[in-house]
Amino acid sequence: MPTIRNATTADAKALLAIYIPYVENTAVSLELTPPTLAEFTSRMESRIGTYPYLVLEESGEILGYAYAGRFHARAAYDLSAEATIYLRKGAKGRGFGKLLYTALEDELKKRNVQNLYACIAYADPEDEHLQNDSYRFHTAMGYIEVGHFHKCAYKFSRWFDMVWMEKFLGEHEESPKGFIGF
Repeated sequence: MPTIRNATTADAKALLAIYIPYVENTAVSLELTPPTLAEFTSRMESRIGTYPYLVLEESGEILGYAYAGRFHARAAYDLSAEATIYLRKGAKGRGFGKLLYTALEDELKKRNVQNLYACIAYADPEDEHLQNDSYRFHTAMGYIEVGHFHKCAYKFSRWFDMVWMEKFLGEHEESPKGFIGF
């Protein structure tokens, strides 16, 4: 039975091991070079304590992670966040993504986040580096496409699109409560 818990920087090495294949072998991540452990840990530190950063474990082994971060630096955007998820190779298709994202959304709702965004690489046509699984996953989770940038990222000797997707988590009251960090 999988469990979900808050990540700590002690998890950085295991999470980076999940992330590196996405950088090296796919266009899911549009980084060209994997970050060092120090860089990855620093990225985690910039979110942990303010936004949820979750790991999914099964039998003590981390199989995936999801986190949220600031959508935009201006204070008026504090009730919006951007979400990211990565699953270890072989962990897809087992419902772990849905479990992680549902837990992430629940945590963000507790913090009064109203809108959640995902920035997703998109291939037209799909190829061995990108099969648009993330786009299909987010659609199944209730996200809608709100922006499509064409041929804006170049990796693996070809152009990829970028899609922004959005999901409302709240009711958008006239006088909403403010963002509550961790």
